[in-house]
Amino acid sequence: MRITKKTMAWVLALCMVAGIFFGICWGGKNGASQVLAKEKSFSKLHVEGTHLCNEKGKTVQLRGISSHGLAWFPQYVNKKLFKELHDKWGANAVRLALYTEEYAGYCTGDKNSRKELRKLVRKGVKYATEAGLYVIIDWHILSDGNPKKNQSYAKSFFRMMSKEFKDQNNVIYELCNEPNGGTDWKNIKSYANKIIPIIRKNDEDAIVIVGTPTWSQDLERALESPLNYDNVMYTFHFYSATHKADMRKRVKAVLKAKLPVFVTEFGISEASGNGRISKSGGKKWLDLFDQYGVSYIAFNLSNKDESCALIKSSCQKVNGLKRSDLSAFGKWYYDLLRKKAGKK
Repeated sequence: MRITKKTMAWVLALCMVAGIFFGICWGGKNGASQVLAKEKSFSKLHVEGTHLCNEKGKTVQLRGISSHGLAWFPQYVNKKLFKELHDKWGANAVRLALYTEEYAGYCTGDKNSRKELRKLVRKGVKYATEAGLYVIIDWHILSDGNPKKNQSYAKSFFRMMSKEFKDQNNVIYELCNEPNGGTDWKNIKSYANKIIPIIRKNDEDAIVIVGTPTWSQDLERALESPLNYDNVMYTFHFYSATHKADMRKRVKAVLKAKLPVFVTEFGISEASGNGRISKSGGKKWLDLFDQYGVSYIAFNLSNKDESCALIKSSCQKVNGLKRSDLSAFGKWYYDLLRKKAGKK
């Protein structure tokens, strides 16, 4: 029988359809693995009362790890390591700390350095998504103190990020890491009221986390005058060798008053990030947050020679980490995450 070009085209089309069908059903090389990868999705989170909840209204507690400054330790933003954090450590979230004004900060560098930092953030989001991790894009103010100081940069940055990731359910926006230097809640709230509408224009129901005064420790100020938006949470940070029972009492009162809190940074060292560690204090803090279903992120994923680094300063690996490669804090948190995730 003579096969015309038109007939051949139809045959090829039918073969392609059949191939896709059988691939989906039986997991061929180009079938199930690719289709499942495309269909792999994250539950759309929202805030109910004090809790993060999934689409069915069930409480979701994120437990994860923060990078150190992306400009200083970019090597830890890699695909294999993020997969390890999910599969081996049992983490379900990662935080990308984009410092704003320190050395090589986003707002102190030139146009090219800002472009490179945005590329690194995009890589981090990509690797986190592929690994099954929720990802917090953190505008990490510190030495700038008042988030309004670099508000114009923040507007531009969050406009770009929210436009790019508007269709990704796993992306969370942290507007200001640790307001300090006497910056009050009125200033922070004014800043947030400028940035949140920019994000909402692109992603109308994304989770947004807002820092609080005094290095994100004075939650009471936000409780007195919360922001008038849905899906907003408020930042609390602690370091257990410095912050103890008196502060836990304050935080517990705020949680009882139904303020939605997210611990986007914590350590078991002194507040400087260095010095002695308090494992027992760290346990007391996390027991409190587990009791109230509060999410928490440990700082930091680096081998910097300081107590809050999760990796030993002598370890040069950027993935393939063994427990023996971790610092005292790293081992403590690794064991805790695995236990919480039900890993043996």
